[in-house]
Amino acid sequence: MSLLNEILEKIKPLNEEMMKISKERVDFLLKPVGSLGVLEEIAVQLSGITGEMYPDVSKKAVLVFVGDHGVFEEGVAAAPQEVTGLMANMTVAGKSGVGALSKQAGADVFVCDVGMVSDVDPKSGILMKKIRKGTSNMRKGPAMTYEEAKLSIEVGIDFAERAIKNGYNILGTGEVGISNTTPSAAIFAVLGDVDPGELTGAGANLSEEKMVHKAQVIRDAIAVNKPDKKDAIDVLAKVGGFEIGAMAGAMLAGAASKIPVVIDGFISTAAAAIAIGLKPEVKGYLICSHASAEKGAAFGSAFIGATPFLNMGMRLGEGSGAAIAFNIIEGALYMNREMATYGDVGLGVV
Repeated sequence: MSLLNEILEKIKPLNEEMMKISKERVDFLLKPVGSLGVLEEIAVQLSGITGEMYPDVSKKAVLVFVGDHGVFEEGVAAAPQEVTGLMANMTVAGKSGVGALSKQAGADVFVCDVGMVSDVDPKSGILMKKIRKGTSNMRKGPAMTYEEAKLSIEVGIDFAERAIKNGYNILGTGEVGISNTTPSAAIFAVLGDVDPGELTGAGANLSEEKMVHKAQVIRDAIAVNKPDKKDAIDVLAKVGGFEIGAMAGAMLAGAASKIPVVIDGFISTAAAAIAIGLKPEVKGYLICSHASAEKGAAFGSAFIGATPFLNMGMRLGEGSGAAIAFNIIEGALYMNREMATYGDVGLGVV
């Protein structure tokens, strides 16, 4: 049995009984019912994920997957492709956006090369799991083979399992890859049966004229490849990216181990759509951090049935939103664990 199939079999629905018990406690805390909003929802979800009333989410990790894209040659990105390798090194050095924000949140950041064009310095601290140097140009044919798509998911599974075995009890997913908003928009265009023009945004500050071109590139890629929206791996293979597949794998691994996984913005949400397509139950293990300002992000979140709880105009990617969200999630746990209940003070629910 393949690693992917083993993980899929391990993923079970959330613990509904523990969620019910947790909800009863949250409603009985010394406050008006519902007055702490999303914090209450997160606390209940954490109990359903872990099967515990007060789970430990203090050992936090952001898993950043890095890959390049053949569709870059179609002029769909404002930044040069070399930026992917540069940002990978800045991330592992703690000097990127996610690196800085993770330090504040007390989270560790781990970087995995799943498909960069540039070579990795063995001393850099980046884990080398390169499938090949970038995907193929999806406007001309499939971005990757079906087997490569499965392998990208399994790389993510393996990377997440390493973190879980080392005691990390909450994961965030992030990515670095110039042009990766293009496959993300393509994935949602296919799965949601939506014209790419409705989903195609600026990415790393693309001009309006080039956004129109970018949408047409995606239309052409879908027409050439004819991905089967009922087969998540086929969609990933034909119009996706190695780092997108790897993030989906990390989400599956977290769910299989009853570990919450915090997803970032548009690209992480595209990965979540692939993961949910493979195993719908994984959705309950995902915590959607923020409403990305990228054009297709609102559609993506709605498509997977997620409601981001932060709206800060961010569209950096890298896992930056997940790093910030760790603080909110830990706050929800403290609320549930530390607050007194009406019973503690001899009162009924208000």
